[in-house]
Amino acid sequence: MRNRNRGFTLIEIMIVVAVVLIILAIAVPSFLRSRVVANESAALANCRTISNATQLYTINRDTYPSRLPDLIEPASSPPYIDPELASGKKQGYQYTYNLVNADHFTLTANPTTVVKGRYFYMDETGVVHANANRQANINDPIVF
Repeated sequence: MRNRNRGFTLIEIMIVVAVVLIILAIAVPSFLRSRVVANESAALANCRTISNATQLYTINRDTYPSRLPDLIEPASSPPYIDPELASGKKQGYQYTYNLVNADHFTLTANPTTVVKGRYFYMDETGVVHANANRQANINDPIVF
């Protein structure tokens, strides 16, 4: 009686590896795209949050804040936004707030992740502009 080794052949292992690679090739781009969409949605929501916070700040102080940290404690009590957003980085985006004068500010939201999303621009009007390739400005198409 001959003793046969039981196990997988090289061909069977190669077929399994090929199937796994095909599944990954299909799934990874979808996962990355959904991540970009989620980050963009969060960036738009954060822009809206900052816009609302600056409007409330202006109602109380008759001027826009000079920088984002003015919207949190101890500068503002109660705080208008969360400390992470006031730091300028949140959910894959870098937020840059610029007070132009007492009646005008600009806000840019630029992606910081490896898989880039759109760039956003907003001012005191609350209208958000977007650009897919470079930092957005007031001349770019309106998102909302």
